Amino acid sequence: MKDDYDLSGEKRSKKKLLHLLVVSSLIFGMFFGSGNLIFPVHLGQLSGNNWMSAAFGFAISGSLFPLLAILAVVVTKSDGLYDLARPVGKFYAAMFLVLVHLTIGPFFGTPRTAATAFEMGLKPFLPAKFDTVGMLVFTALFFGLAYVLTVHQNRLLKYVGKYLNTIFLVLLAVIFVVAFLNPMGGLNHMPTQAYQTSATVSGLLEGYNTIDAVALLALSVTFVHAVKGLGYKDRELTGLTAKAGSLSIALEVLVYFGLVLLGSFSLSRLSLSDNGGTALSQIVNYYFGNFGAAFLGVLVTLGVFTTAMGLVASFSQDFHKLFPKVSYLAWLRVTTIMSFVVANAGLDNIIAWSLPVLMLLYPLSLALILVSLTVHSKPYAGVVYKMTIAFTVLPAVFDMLNASPAAVTNLTFVKAALNFYHQYVPFASLGLGWVTLTLAGFVLGLVFGKLGVFASQTNSVESRN
Repeated sequence: MKDDYDLSGEKRSKKKLLHLLVVSSLIFGMFFGSGNLIFPVHLGQLSGNNWMSAAFGFAISGSLFPLLAILAVVVTKSDGLYDLARPVGKFYAAMFLVLVHLTIGPFFGTPRTAATAFEMGLKPFLPAKFDTVGMLVFTALFFGLAYVLTVHQNRLLKYVGKYLNTIFLVLLAVIFVVAFLNPMGGLNHMPTQAYQTSATVSGLLEGYNTIDAVALLALSVTFVHAVKGLGYKDRELTGLTAKAGSLSIALEVLVYFGLVLLGSFSLSRLSLSDNGGTALSQIVNYYFGNFGAAFLGVLVTLGVFTTAMGLVASFSQDFHKLFPKVSYLAWLRVTTIMSFVVANAGLDNIIAWSLPVLMLLYPLSLALILVSLTVHSKPYAGVVYKMTIAFTVLPAVFDMLNASPAAVTNLTFVKAALNFYHQYVPFASLGLGWVTLTLAGFVLGLVFGKLGVFASQTNSVESRN
């Protein structure tokens, strides 16, 4: 497609617009999964008539953080997660890449996509006695197809951006049109206690749990590779990536507000559900009857399948870059086979131990985004990177311990450490204790950097290669 740049001005503009839309669709499809679909619906039920404030808070953490992740990749001209974290140190960058990809990849995120698709797409139609066999066959087909469609990296843009995500958005639009033309009722429902006085904060904390910023950092190698495959480089590459990322996040915000509103409307006919999956199932069944279960199954399967494709591709691309002697295809086989095994062998236990690791990685990811967006080109960038991450590690470890299974949190020394952390560190009880310490490390890094302290360690991102 490199000959696109020889076209006339009008054709070139149209081609650029098409590329922008397709890349935006690719980014949206890769990170918008089942959690993004069901969390906002439950949020709408919990927040009642305070749905708008709650949705605004959710959008800040659920959409703004991922947008900043995309911009961090664009601003630093990184070609993946390793490049982005390398100013902290090569060893840290390698460990960070491995932890992120294993956690959101074959140890947690990717197996969960197939498990969710099976639970909502096929299991409702199978007799209970066939659950185990059904899961085995379904996940084999799921990951087999994911492997086949990601073997050729340059075709991911077409499969996800042009086709699969487009179908997903059309199906979702059908639900919105039907529901909003015939709403279940009004919006005068009493919020739950947490959303009566602090709906925005509660919504922000709920969006924080999507952990999309980590996912987008990991997926960055895939959408940057896709834009390069269209023939873009240098400024045009960064420009298109930034615009596509912003457009995909803007679309996500609109979808979030629609889903939250859908949940709030539903309280006129439905009782408060235990989770967003149940709420969305009940809403779709209300409008589409018996056909609703199949409709929702297709919708959710498409949503998680595009995410699975993005995860297996980015895992293979980043690991091939870190370990170049092992080919992309070999890593692709590793991640799809591991994901298949984990999905069928104790996924619940894997999730229980993977979630704490995500809580460790999220503060570290946001700290990395902060320094990447602010000081990446400064001559003292290395000091700021290292100081900020150093100050983030401790609260991140505490957040990991706090999210760990009871076998860990009930240990005497862990319980005592967490009590101290929650009592003396601002916002720690909300899971945001890292904020003040990260900012403190960032400010100290700036001071030391500008004063020339640790000058031998100063290095800009521009010169890291």
